[in-house]
Amino acid sequence: MENSNSLATEQIIQDLLPQKFGKAGKIFVGVLLAICMVGLFAYYRQLRYGLVVTSMRDYVSWGIYISNFVFFVAISLVGSLITAVFRLANVEWSKPLTRIAEIIAVAAIIFASLIIIVDMGSPERFYYLFLHGRIQSPIMWDVIVIMTYFFISLLLLYYPLLPDIKILLRFKEKSGKRLNWLYGFLGSFWKGTVRQIKLSDKAINILCITIIPVAFAIHTVTSWLFATTYRPGWDSTNFGAYFISGAFLVGAGAVVVAMFVFRKAYHLEKYITPTHFDRMGKIVVLLALLYLYFNINEYLTPAFKMEKPDEAHLMDLFTGDFALLFWFAILVGMIIPIIVLLFKSGRKPMPVFIVGIMVVIGAWFKRYLIVTPTMLRPFLPMNNVPDSYRHYFPSWEEWAIAMGSLAGTLLVIAILARIFPIIPIQETINEQHETAK
Repeated sequence: MENSNSLATEQIIQDLLPQKFGKAGKIFVGVLLAICMVGLFAYYRQLRYGLVVTSMRDYVSWGIYISNFVFFVAISLVGSLITAVFRLANVEWSKPLTRIAEIIAVAAIIFASLIIIVDMGSPERFYYLFLHGRIQSPIMWDVIVIMTYFFISLLLLYYPLLPDIKILLRFKEKSGKRLNWLYGFLGSFWKGTVRQIKLSDKAINILCITIIPVAFAIHTVTSWLFATTYRPGWDSTNFGAYFISGAFLVGAGAVVVAMFVFRKAYHLEKYITPTHFDRMGKIVVLLALLYLYFNINEYLTPAFKMEKPDEAHLMDLFTGDFALLFWFAILVGMIIPIIVLLFKSGRKPMPVFIVGIMVVIGAWFKRYLIVTPTMLRPFLPMNNVPDSYRHYFPSWEEWAIAMGSLAGTLLVIAILARIFPIIPIQETINEQHETAK
């Protein structure tokens, strides 16, 4: 039995060690870098000429940048769902997915922070938040809670990595000098003693408990940025729950997409099985039904009363200029995924992957629709303004920066997956040994 376990252990290590990019991986990273470079050039133009290069004006002062910000914050919540909630609930089957979720969470929250600085126009304004910030402002609450969530997510990624870094240091010939230096810097102190393991487990449990209220706070506070602004479509006490339910849905969708891609790219079929897709598919159904409920709740109440400002806003969404995007987001992001995933055949790897892409795309358009239509329908009428103020379509600079931030998120995920094991090695070995007993 010991020899069998030893062979299983070595096989697991060989299967899960970080792999160098193949040809397809290099092309993928090259494309992402090219998109990021175009985004940086567009940002250079924005810094040089000011926000006038964007299509944002007096009325639509929040555009695609804020849509991206809300989208990134939403995806980042998957770290608390998969890592914290499932770990505390002792959901054993989720172990191969925890690191994928945390890498996505860290990458998303990094670019959520960066896109806010881009939206400010001049980067030094972020510095002024700390010099002249007012704690009464929801913007300050958002800054504080995002920074807190980022550091907790980083620690939740780091602590479970320590046993794996010890394993990586044993295979120095495969890593190269730079990665070996990084592994040594991050985890050379880790000896795997009983005391260290107990302290690490205790720290991880504390972080898991802490991150859940912080995760709820980050999206609740983000929703308050909208709900405390007196505009039709935002004047809602439902926004906190509405944002949180949508965040969990898009986060789960992002995880199933990443599961499928990593499974194919790194040949992880033995570790990420059809059972994982089946169970994640069920979770996506539950979250999609929950988010659909809050959507109905969000639109039914003002539609029933039909006050004039809300009427114009709702008509824009249901039958007007934004109707195509609205129904696309509802159908592709919620209803079709629910129908597909209710059937067992729809919860196989490929259908779940396609549904995950649909959920993520639908979620991005949903965030765009939360921001733009409302900005174009202020309570005070638009009088004596240029016609361009009555419409909003992002300039090429805005599109380039937005796409660059999305590419940057994927690039961070790809780099972290190249440096660290995408599935926890030591946890997998421990689970294998417990099963063998």
